[in-house]
Amino acid sequence: MLTRRLWALVPAAGRGTRMGAERPKQYLPLRGRTVLQHTLERLGSFPLLQGMLVGIAPADPYWPTLALRIPGLLGSFAGGAERAQTVLNGLQALAGQARDEDWVLVHDAVRPCVRVADLRRLMDAVGDDPDGGLLGLPLADTVKRSDEAGRIVATIPRQGLWRALTPQLFPIGVLRAALQRARDEGVEVTDEASAVERAGGRPRMVAGSADNIKITVPGDLALAELYLERQAAEAI
Repeated sequence: MLTRRLWALVPAAGRGTRMGAERPKQYLPLRGRTVLQHTLERLGSFPLLQGMLVGIAPADPYWPTLALRIPGLLGSFAGGAERAQTVLNGLQALAGQARDEDWVLVHDAVRPCVRVADLRRLMDAVGDDPDGGLLGLPLADTVKRSDEAGRIVATIPRQGLWRALTPQLFPIGVLRAALQRARDEGVEVTDEASAVERAGGRPRMVAGSADNIKITVPGDLALAELYLERQAAEAI
């Protein structure tokens, strides 16, 4: 079990072009609120969290319109052009309150169905391991690799393969150093674990729930609504 203080960062500066909507997907309506509100409310219900910050795009016109009364929400900070820069900006914004030995959960703004039980499972599994860890799902399907013409060139053994989810959990100092190193070397990393791996760490994979989906395309909204309804019935 993690023994140090815990913070959260929610990168929400992306535009979500694959959704094809008139506004960024984190601000789309979902069960009477925005996707982002659901995500923040779920994180805010986690009692071990000291506080959380949200990374928003410069001149974001939607964030100021949200009526947010969420425990632990400390406010927002300016995000970057890429996710890694947004998270790095967030770690710098936390510097006045958090210490390097504190821990940070980084969670996608468009994963509103994350379960509190999974947050606890992640923290229990990682403990005080400085390499941190992340939620994921072991691959169950057969995996193929194709060429540019769409023809199969290999079948990839799925043993030991995971789909990476969020939250991802790391000591603040470890994550900041890893992200800064990737930036200085001009390497784009797609998640926090990738940065820590490049710096020599071996983050722990922790099995999460299949309903912790990332809203990416229009059909995901209907699926998220279904999952939230089921979770409400389960009192999640």
